[in-house]
Amino acid sequence: MAPQREVTAWRPRVPGVVEVFHAHFTEYAYPMHVHDAWTLLIVDNGAVRYDLDRHEHGTPHDTVSLLPPHVPHNGSPATAHGFRKRVLYLDSSRLGDDLIGPAVDGPDLRDPVLRLRVGQLHTALALPGDELEAESRLTLIAERLRGQLRPGAAPGTPRRDPALARRLRELLDERVVDGIGLDEAAGLVHAHPAHLVRAFSTAYGIAPHQYLMSRRVDRARRLLLDGRPPGEVASVTGFFDQSHLTRHFRKLVGVPPGRYASAR
Repeated sequence: MAPQREVTAWRPRVPGVVEVFHAHFTEYAYPMHVHDAWTLLIVDNGAVRYDLDRHEHGTPHDTVSLLPPHVPHNGSPATAHGFRKRVLYLDSSRLGDDLIGPAVDGPDLRDPVLRLRVGQLHTALALPGDELEAESRLTLIAERLRGQLRPGAAPGTPRRDPALARRLRELLDERVVDGIGLDEAAGLVHAHPAHLVRAFSTAYGIAPHQYLMSRRVDRARRLLLDGRPPGEVASVTGFFDQSHLTRHFRKLVGVPPGRYASAR
């Protein structure tokens, strides 16, 4: 079988994410190198063997690996078929230097919930227009990583804060079309982003990004019934483009916008 080297990389519009990197390698081996950002790694197929701070590590399928900045490491396939991986490079606004030591001591985290959330984050990052979802997921992931590396810092049972949840809902209602970033919203209501997401979800049983998309789809339904074309509706209701509208409309209504409009 010919050696495989397939890569996809991009920089999303999400604060704290330096780069998203997806790769499939069969025979390629990384030499020792360093990054100036945190490396958050999941492997979808195969496994990676790597050395970090002169200690050997590996990445079985259910592991999330977190490699700290400025610490040399390498990487090579641990199976005959190579590996397929998804990587996020995160700056210090998401994970501080105080976690470098614990990450060096235990970079491979076996946490099924964390693994699932990182995969969901990659899906959100691949879809333009879903930045609020990506920010929310990344905020909770960073919090869980801090709890894994420093167990005493793990969050407890989500605290109810209906007043804070209501303030965020009011912000989302004001910005249905323009949208709002999680960090901006947290600054306006003077709350930590992770607490803001949990407070909203606890109060309303729905995540902030799901609430915003529901409001946009409701507006789109009314405009489609007025006879406006889907492409125009997408642009005036806050969706990134028509495909973004179609994806969320189908999810919430069960049919694509064009079919919904033709049934009026």
